[in-house]
Amino acid sequence: MRAIRLICVGLWLFGAGGAFGQIKSVNAPDDDPAGPATMARAAKAYDASRTEAKGLRQVGWHDLAARTAYQPTIKLQGDRWFLYVGHHGGRTVNPLNGQQEENGTSILDVTNIHKPKLLFHIPGDKGKEAPGRETGGAQMVRVCGGGELPGADPAKFYMLRTFGESGQQIWDVTVPAKPVLVWRVDGLASTHKNDWDCNSGIALLVHTGMSDVWKIQRVTHVYDLSNPEKPRKIREISLPEHLRSASAKDGPAALHGPILGRNGLDRVFFGYGTNKDGAAVILDKKKLLEGGPDVSADSLKQMEIGRLTLPSFLGAHTAFPLYGLKPSRFAFDKSEQARNFMVVVNENNTTACGESRQMVYIADVTDEKHPMGVASYEPDERSGRFCERGGRFGAHSSNESQAPAFYGRLMFFSWFNAGVRMLDVRDPYSPKEVGYFIPARNQNTDYRCDDEKKRRGCVRVIQINNVEVDERGYVYAVDRANSGLFILDVTGDARKIRGPVVR
Repeated sequence: MRAIRLICVGLWLFGAGGAFGQIKSVNAPDDDPAGPATMARAAKAYDASRTEAKGLRQVGWHDLAARTAYQPTIKLQGDRWFLYVGHHGGRTVNPLNGQQEENGTSILDVTNIHKPKLLFHIPGDKGKEAPGRETGGAQMVRVCGGGELPGADPAKFYMLRTFGESGQQIWDVTVPAKPVLVWRVDGLASTHKNDWDCNSGIALLVHTGMSDVWKIQRVTHVYDLSNPEKPRKIREISLPEHLRSASAKDGPAALHGPILGRNGLDRVFFGYGTNKDGAAVILDKKKLLEGGPDVSADSLKQMEIGRLTLPSFLGAHTAFPLYGLKPSRFAFDKSEQARNFMVVVNENNTTACGESRQMVYIADVTDEKHPMGVASYEPDERSGRFCERGGRFGAHSSNESQAPAFYGRLMFFSWFNAGVRMLDVRDPYSPKEVGYFIPARNQNTDYRCDDEKKRRGCVRVIQINNVEVDERGYVYAVDRANSGLFILDVTGDARKIRGPVVR
């Protein structure tokens, strides 16, 4: 048995090019003394062959060619719905052409959610092969229609994506099966979560900034992409503490990602840090745009409206606005019946519960200068023995679409081995879990290890990475451990909470 396994590993190395191939066999080597114990612990914790669900049911699935997945973005183009999936680094065979390609961006037709169809895969960056890191790929993707953008060809659609950690690109995806590159900038570093407001054309691109100005690895680059074929950079921004001229030694960690306020909300929400030294910051969008290209501590301070500084052991992956809510508990109050909130999602960054628990926190920001934490949420670890299942357990991200079907009613969070968690947020002072979905492990599910660098204590485990929603009322969850795309529908009592949908 040992000899056969070595032959398989050798063939894998020849065909897939090292650690970036489909790394199922080498992740759990025969001589790993921790492997059997870890797998036995995981087997006792749960039945990996069984889907666990409440309030959510699977209505569609696609294997995504067994690629590790990050950001899903859904767009209605004409009378058809398309899903754009950004991938972490790695490589596998593209089933459309039989060629091995670096993980990049998968484009699927999801008009029939029961039968998602892969139309095209745009290869990404090779990245650097580092143990335990999925570098390269093309993680982040946003899409806008020319008819929404103020200065674009109304007949076209455009996709903004990162290219590994080293570049930003815009593609013409008017014909999703035949994307065309229209703009790129290379030679960058540390790209991550971009955002793009289709109505204004303003985009926030995340990567390293001017080295003589910033002492932090990621800052926000503000662009006018109202005409994506003629991008115009407006300025760079970050926090005053991140300036090289700043006297303060301490401050929030590097930027993780921004979310632009939609539907007339003149605010931008930023999450700094991932699993430590975090902060959620609210900026005035008008001042952000009008500040000019020069960077100064005063201009950065003027645009900042409010900040929620987190404990040193928590980070802010996502800061999501829930503005204009009217919780029933305040219905008879003479003032502040309508409240504004910010949902702050930490990010778990280690396997086997190896760090401080990363969760979801909700702040009342009705008085934006003084954010106040009012609630928190996490699944009960004991209910699923999640720390024993293997892989990561903890928060990662929330849906970022503000589709009317869900906004201010239901939110969805990816929780790695605890799957998708669905919360009733109509009263953010008392959010309630009303559903969850943890898919069964499948033939593509990859290993995750207690010690990724040494490949010790490895088990095959679900790792739901990101989740998004559309105006039809469907939920899209993708898996970091290669298990594919899961399309979900809300069921039972939770369905009564959902708002109007597009059919």
